[in-house]
Amino acid sequence: MKFIISTFLLTLGNFSSSHADETRKPNVILIMADDLGYRDLSCFGHPSIQTPVLDQLAKDGLRLTNFHSGAPVCTPSRMALLTGAYPVRLGWTQGVGGYLMGGKDGMSSDALTLAEIFKAEGYATGISGKWHIGRLPGSRPHEQGFDSTFYNPMSNNQLKEIWRKDEIAIKDVDNRNFTELFTNEALRFIRENHEKPFFLYLPHTAPHFPVEAHPDWKGKSKFGKYGDVVEELDARIGELIKLLEELKLRERTMIVFLSDNGAQGDQAASNLPLRGKKWSPLEGGTRVPGIVNWPRKIPANQTSDSLIAAIDLLPTLCRAAGIDLQNHSKGQPIIDGLDIFETLTGKSEKHPRTELLHWHGKSAIPQALTQGDWKLFLDQRDTIDGADPTKKADGHGSPALYNLRDDIGEAKDLSQTHPEKVEALTQRANELIQELNTSAKLKIATPEN
Repeated sequence: MKFIISTFLLTLGNFSSSHADETRKPNVILIMADDLGYRDLSCFGHPSIQTPVLDQLAKDGLRLTNFHSGAPVCTPSRMALLTGAYPVRLGWTQGVGGYLMGGKDGMSSDALTLAEIFKAEGYATGISGKWHIGRLPGSRPHEQGFDSTFYNPMSNNQLKEIWRKDEIAIKDVDNRNFTELFTNEALRFIRENHEKPFFLYLPHTAPHFPVEAHPDWKGKSKFGKYGDVVEELDARIGELIKLLEELKLRERTMIVFLSDNGAQGDQAASNLPLRGKKWSPLEGGTRVPGIVNWPRKIPANQTSDSLIAAIDLLPTLCRAAGIDLQNHSKGQPIIDGLDIFETLTGKSEKHPRTELLHWHGKSAIPQALTQGDWKLFLDQRDTIDGADPTKKADGHGSPALYNLRDDIGEAKDLSQTHPEKVEALTQRANELIQELNTSAKLKIATPEN
């Protein structure tokens, strides 16, 4: 009888544990590379750089081939990622922190972030990596929803420091060691919070210039030091996955990987077959590699060419975690992101995003609109690779039109043969711009305000 009772209790305990696992909210890990080009992973076609961890993550999940960062340069792209809003709604006008923006300028404390939402829902929240959206009090990670913080306030070429909350934790960091340090902190965060749902934001500084290989990876890649840095990044992500497996967290952890913008133009990174680069509204400036993986939830070995943007991640990750956004408000402007969860899980063939505005990194005025297969540039001068919108004598250039399905490299201007499409897209772009101009906006945090 005792054996029967103990067996029953053991079975009941296993059932309760299993049921708890199924009802527990998923962990979310959001990993972002810095200036990684569209082709810089082997699963996206690079002939020499080997990224077996990310390749397997894509094979076991969903590879996004039409995924766009929040902006073509890092500060506004990070604002967009964390808030689900076009960065102009957050007061961004041009540049990045420390270049065209002030060195301390940052995102308003009134912005509602992913971290704040997840924290309010009982998640442990952590950042380990590059922040670059504000150094002023009120703009720092622990004041934007992150419980655990280990971050570089700027970019690795601007500041070689790592902070915890308001204090410098490590000064004069060797640039070669950032990826290792950020990974070790991420591992610590997971270990300390594995018994409750967690949201981990891991924005690496790699492979942003200056490209310097960690001693353990120096000379290992067939693609020089840039390949060394990317391959280290891949291996470090493998360390995270290994820990998740050891802690039996892998199946209840959703992992998203992306880059903050397209590749820097003056280094070995590659945006092929796209034209354009970082800063540009051309595809090479914003279309970046994207991978989403969640065992048993997102079908394996799938590729999606649906138009998806980084701003879509906020509502989508909240949906995945069972979070009702209607319960969260903090002065946040309109969320431009769309819930694409049904697309990721393959449960719906009707994808919600049909259009997307594009900016140059030096201008708060949209330069282009993608709608379906078509992309319209309101001024063809913005299609010149390396063009600077602030250098134009006027704003009255003729438009340019591309069919991205047939011409992903934006090589053939079809504006003369499809005037009706130009007219329709111009009207739609102007409507969207008018809405942006008249909508309420937050103010950038500056030393003056």
